Amino acid sequence: MFLNCNRHAVPHKDRSRKLFSKWPLFYILGPMEQVDTASTSSFLATLSLNAIVFVAAIGLFTVTRPHLKSIYEPRASVHLDSKRAAPLTGSRSLLYWPIAMYNIDCRLVLDKNGADAYFFVRFLRMKARIFFALWIISWAILLPLTSAGSHVGTNSQLDRFTMGNVQPDKLVRYWAHLMCTWIFTFWVFHNVWREMQHFILIRQEYLTSPSRTGSIQAHTFLVTGVPASYSNPAALRELFKDLSGGIHNIWTTSGLELIPNIAHRRMAAITKLEAAVTKFLAMAARENAGSDQLETTTKSQRPSHRVGIFGFWGKKVDSIEWACSEIATCNRLLAQISRDSADDHFKTRPRTAGGGILSWKTCAAFITCNSRISAHMASKALLHHKPYLMSAKYVDVSWKDVVWNNLNQNPYELKLRMLVSYAATTALIIFWTVPAAFIGLASSLPSLAATAPWLSWIDMIPTWVMGFLSGILPPVLLAAVMMLVPLSLRSLAVFEGKPTQSAVELSLMTRFFMFQVVHSFLIITVSSGIVAALPGLLRAPTSVPTLLAQRLPQASTFFLTFTVLRGLSGAANGLLQIGPLILYHTKLFMLGSTPRSIYAIKYGSRSVQWGTLFPDFTLLAVIGLVYSVISPIINGIACFAFFVFYHLYKYLLVWQFAQPRGSDSGGQFFPRAVGHIFVGLYIQQICMAGLFFLARDERNYPASAPQGVLISALLVLTILFQHFINDSFGPLHHGLPLTLADSPRETHGSGENWSRENDFHPIIPTPSPIAWFPNDLLGLALMQAKNCHDAGVNCSLQNAEMNAKGRVKVTGPPPDLE
Repeated sequence: MFLNCNRHAVPHKDRSRKLFSKWPLFYILGPMEQVDTASTSSFLATLSLNAIVFVAAIGLFTVTRPHLKSIYEPRASVHLDSKRAAPLTGSRSLLYWPIAMYNIDCRLVLDKNGADAYFFVRFLRMKARIFFALWIISWAILLPLTSAGSHVGTNSQLDRFTMGNVQPDKLVRYWAHLMCTWIFTFWVFHNVWREMQHFILIRQEYLTSPSRTGSIQAHTFLVTGVPASYSNPAALRELFKDLSGGIHNIWTTSGLELIPNIAHRRMAAITKLEAAVTKFLAMAARENAGSDQLETTTKSQRPSHRVGIFGFWGKKVDSIEWACSEIATCNRLLAQISRDSADDHFKTRPRTAGGGILSWKTCAAFITCNSRISAHMASKALLHHKPYLMSAKYVDVSWKDVVWNNLNQNPYELKLRMLVSYAATTALIIFWTVPAAFIGLASSLPSLAATAPWLSWIDMIPTWVMGFLSGILPPVLLAAVMMLVPLSLRSLAVFEGKPTQSAVELSLMTRFFMFQVVHSFLIITVSSGIVAALPGLLRAPTSVPTLLAQRLPQASTFFLTFTVLRGLSGAANGLLQIGPLILYHTKLFMLGSTPRSIYAIKYGSRSVQWGTLFPDFTLLAVIGLVYSVISPIINGIACFAFFVFYHLYKYLLVWQFAQPRGSDSGGQFFPRAVGHIFVGLYIQQICMAGLFFLARDERNYPASAPQGVLISALLVLTILFQHFINDSFGPLHHGLPLTLADSPRETHGSGENWSRENDFHPIIPTPSPIAWFPNDLLGLALMQAKNCHDAGVNCSLQNAEMNAKGRVKVTGPPPDLE
């Protein structure tokens, strides 16, 4: 039997119903006051909606996965053995995939995607294990203690299970919260210690594996801030002459500043050439379809474009001829620079003092050692007698990971850039306070209506609309705003002058986590908690401590909603891959014209950016830890979220994502993620201490002050434990111990990779990439390939063909794919 919801027939407080009041759940729970239970309505609405989305995503994934291998298992169909992964379920049942996903070994992630990917899933596994114990203990102890026989104000539903629901005459129950805080903290300590030991063990095994030790990357270190007196290889060889094992090769970046721009210009011309030739062949195929005689093509029918800015004005040129000429010009420029670099290889320069510190011209040097341990030892040595010169050294560097435009920065300029960069980051954090606070206020709309009479019109909003505005919309807005932040922070990290992409991502990880903690957590916690306490503060200003102690825990409902949104919708999106699925068909229809673009769309693997992915999950860990005792319900939700994400990312990092091996840091992101866990512990303990000190019994006496003192002692203990972790494991994060040193390899190298990678200066991308054309039925592709070859352009027709309708089919990888 449905209830009468007519506004004029029912008193207001009886009109205030649960979100989606026609749902069966409403008749079970019964009516509640809107101001006090809208947060519960919002949470239940979010939980219901996201559960439906999650179940629907699982169903769609089950049905579509076998038919969309290019989306859900692209690495099962790649053409290179080193990147291929066996099918997830093979010939087993359609419904077998959850079992197969559960049984994925983490070591497979290490083999397929490197140490960074492996330690990311280990981090998710660690957090799932941590929150599992917190979930069992807190639900067994804290939920009954906070709800049974205790009621504060209008607390009901979810608010009954927070610390704020403990009555003033029952503050003795806070001893249980203190005990749980200590137990939870030591459980985190145990897991951190265990995982850090595992991190060091696996990292050292990974760095000393045959595939790693046999690469030139493992024997190379990068030195920046090299002054003019040491800017040539001969001087550097003299500097490192006493290094054990000797030097295999040295390359400097002096005078090579234009190389990245020329290489980019050449690659753009190759892309233009491939598009123009493919368009020309498709046009000829369609015009000659069904004809026995090949029709000639006039000059005006050949692909053309304008060479002005954005292609809207300027001289109109034949695209094929222009691209061939552009590629040949770039090849000549690169060859000339390469010859000049080789001629300069053994020249020495006088060691002059130079001008002022900002006028010192510096460069960078790549130094490849015969012995791997020599590279690590040299990277720890003090190389120059002047401040900052040759002080920044990076070991285990891959050419593909280098940010070339940042190599020749003056070291004093880099210090200035770092200050400006972090000042801009701080300004960005402060500036973003306004939208974050607004989102926090939006999550407390019912409390605002009760606080200010002029906002009483909010009470007229239907309950289901209020639930949407205060429950679902704020987390969605928060996620949308956060999408704009990483772009700005990554630009600031590059501006800082980091010489490698992995260093940029590590810097971004720290910046983005700072931003997330301030805006996605602290500001929303304070704004939501203060708004909830405002009515009582206005009526009785002297009750500030008691009201804050009771109301601040109520801000946890927003984070319950946020965690549910991340756990269910995030996992559903990660499983279903809606964005890549749409982009796949859109790109294939709009951009899939050349063999290279079609291959990239069909067989190309996506990658992740650790600088933004890690903070998303460390923030979730911080939120869970902070509210693990204040609002224990979050422990079960966080455990489920990390459990699902752990198995999801095992699957994604084996069958979908392919991280560039050259940018693998050997797991350097993991220790920083562990540091973020300690941030969560610090915030939790400070909040708990504040709540204990603010709590007042029925005599207005701070009865929980002893608990506050003991929590403060736990805070000191946590600081000491983190210092112990950093002091004991910190030196092992970067260096290679002598006990794991390899023997010096032979002077002439240890394999084909050594000789191939040392033929050319690493900054000079030679030999030239190969233009890839489809082979057609008319034989025009062969003619175009010959013409391009005569113009000095390498090209190939292998693994691509065009049918009579002008459609391109790819049968294998590009000819220049490494």
